[in-house]
Amino acid sequence: MNTRVEIRAPEHSEGTRSQVQRWLKCVGDPIEADEPLIEVETDKVTIEIPSPARGVLCEILKQEQEEIEPGDLLGAIEAKPASKDLHIAALSAHAAAAASAGRTSPAVRRLLEERGLAPSAVRGTGAGGRITVDDVLAHVQQGASEVRGKEIPDARAGVRRVPHSSMRKRIAERMVESLLLTAPHVTTIFELDMSAVLAHRAKHREEFERRGVSLTFTAYFIAACVDAILEVPEANSRWTADALEVCETIDIGVGTAIASKGLVVPVVRNVHNLDLFGIAEDLGKLVARARTDKLVPADVQGGTFTISNHGVSGSLVATPIIINQPQSAILGVGKMEKRAVVISERGEDRIVVRPRCYVTLTIDHRVMDGHRANRFLEVLVRRLETWADSSADSSHLQE
Repeated sequence: MNTRVEIRAPEHSEGTRSQVQRWLKCVGDPIEADEPLIEVETDKVTIEIPSPARGVLCEILKQEQEEIEPGDLLGAIEAKPASKDLHIAALSAHAAAAASAGRTSPAVRRLLEERGLAPSAVRGTGAGGRITVDDVLAHVQQGASEVRGKEIPDARAGVRRVPHSSMRKRIAERMVESLLLTAPHVTTIFELDMSAVLAHRAKHREEFERRGVSLTFTAYFIAACVDAILEVPEANSRWTADALEVCETIDIGVGTAIASKGLVVPVVRNVHNLDLFGIAEDLGKLVARARTDKLVPADVQGGTFTISNHGVSGSLVATPIIINQPQSAILGVGKMEKRAVVISERGEDRIVVRPRCYVTLTIDHRVMDGHRANRFLEVLVRRLETWADSSADSSHLQE
């Protein structure tokens, strides 16, 4: 006897709202247990929902581009009895239908159309060379061909309309909510000499690479944030109606731009327990997953503080950088460039050239005042400007 099995949206610990991006099967299609069935896009990541059983997709209740909540009923599967003959027959019928339709499934055809791709442009890795959804997405990620989305016709001359992605709409909603409806934002700005960091990185970069880890400037900023948060713990907190919740662990999110999609914030966990090598290693893994669209919800949830390295795209100062709710502060790092500065040596002033950048701390003014924000940046700047070798920096390299 066949059994009806419900397909439900996954529960997220932070109650993240989501949208059905695409169904990878059509009603009547056979499917294996744990085979990818639905792509769901949140404001943070795109995830695949696997099939909860083997059988045939018999009902779709939530359509593509429809909003869903955690736990919502999305559809149903008619689970088949564990009969080898029935299963083989269903798969054979499905394969024959796919072959007669140009060797692509309906989901693949929709995806090819959305991306403006011809089937001949994509190398298929499925049975008999058939193109799969993963093949199309891999082709796009490699930069072979990418279309920003279908344009919406507009009667006005000289105007074209491009629909918002669900991720961009979520980002917009969160930015407005954080700045205008939740937290009064205040920003303080300091300037930082990066000479010591550059010298340390030049000395240890090859050693880190030999161990398979890229030593980025962001790793130094994460490490310096630990010192600053220990001095100003309210920067690592959450405002609630009746109390300030100061987080005992330091989990730092790093804003990462994803081409054509927007910004995601993967979180480096327990950075207060990591040395520089450990921070760089964990950060590298997260950024790699972000850029290949392989982040899972756990990678972007639970951050207690955020860094926005806006300088990588040439920005000197950005203010205010919108706080990632429910956090209380966000660090901005501007572009590093050589600048002429005046220094005093042996009672005399002279002009020298130094690699410098601006750092900003945007705070929730309900949580802390300006002098505490300044203290945070004082500690951070001192840590980076006096960076030197320590046993903590290189303990992993001694192994």
